[in-house]
Amino acid sequence: MFTGIVEEIGEVTAVEQLTNAARLRVRGPLVTSDAGHGDSIAVSGVCLTVVEVAGGEFTVDVVDETLQRSSLAKVATGDRVNLERATPAGGRLGGHIMQGHVDGTGAFLGRDENGVTTFALPAHLARYVVEKGSIAVDGVSLTVAAIGPDRFSVALIPTTLDATTLGRREPGDLVNLEVDVVAKYVEKLAEAHIRDQVQNRDSGTEERS
Repeated sequence: MFTGIVEEIGEVTAVEQLTNAARLRVRGPLVTSDAGHGDSIAVSGVCLTVVEVAGGEFTVDVVDETLQRSSLAKVATGDRVNLERATPAGGRLGGHIMQGHVDGTGAFLGRDENGVTTFALPAHLARYVVEKGSIAVDGVSLTVAAIGPDRFSVALIPTTLDATTLGRREPGDLVNLEVDVVAKYVEKLAEAHIRDQVQNRDSGTEERS
């Protein structure tokens, strides 16, 4: 589990294309200080498993499913990425509960002089995003300030702009999005309840109060 509080900005130092996968090497002195084989590190919001650690760098393999759903398919040597270690049991929940399972990508649209930043929102994710709710953008826990049919905005403070890659984004850049997992579970449970209610109504067995 992660909370969306980025610990450091890392740098991709190598990208190796494999069969239906990719291997990345990332420099991150802080997150590798206590990391070992099998540990989880979120790379721009994507939960990845450490394969090797050496000299302040770590190596991870990215499978095709992850490449298809995230911006890591386009990552290149020299790119900056947000890094966060998995939250330990009993650790502070500084942001919100995140799995590091990216739901899709959006595009950076722009930022005004007050730090209000707007991103494109894919149609299949729009129903999970609500005003004042939580969303993860490139692994950063953020609060939705406003939402439209195909976009949403967040208000970024100077610290967030300086301490994450969001302050370096240019219009058109892809970002990873993870919606609130609680919303997805609620939807799944509600679907079953609504389906049962409809079936009972259609069969004439709906309970009457």
